[in-house]
Amino acid sequence: MITRSAYREAQRRAVDLLRRTGLALTADELESVAVADFGLGELDETGAQILTLLDTPESAVKLIVLFPGQTLPEHRHPPLGAYPGKAETLRCEVGAAYVYTEGEVSTHPACLPPDGRRATYTVWHETALTPGRQITLAPNRRHWFQAGHDGAVVWSFSSRATDVADVFTDPEISRETVVRD
Repeated sequence: MITRSAYREAQRRAVDLLRRTGLALTADELESVAVADFGLGELDETGAQILTLLDTPESAVKLIVLFPGQTLPEHRHPPLGAYPGKAETLRCEVGAAYVYTEGEVSTHPACLPPDGRRATYTVWHETALTPGRQITLAPNRRHWFQAGHDGAVVWSFSSRATDVADVFTDPEISRETVVRD
């Protein structure tokens, strides 16, 4: 749970980072930035700000804004009936983001999970994303990512977005952000 003023401040900070991209974004789009605290109320450590540009039954395009050191927690996009789950390409536009996936463990990762949550982060193969670098994730593949010191703006290009069905490793995570006055 976060306060309405914290939500608005996160939106303002996200818009500042989005403006650094130089992308042509409308006022309506910038006003629609969603803030996700994943139910933990620890937005500076665990969260993301998301601008959805396209969301159809076939594909989705989003800009994910991460503040310095902010972590989008470990999760996967599971199959849903005949749908194999969301495939996703993450591409850095501004700053740096470190994506962790299944695979060979990185011996000296650039990032650490938020304090007290280390046990809920299980994948440690690191891919550093800087502007122009990208990674494609298969459906149902565990991953998490964290912004570098200057924050990051990351494109998410995916097949049908089924974010409400994402499975998080941390059992305390809730997909819905609750805002209180």
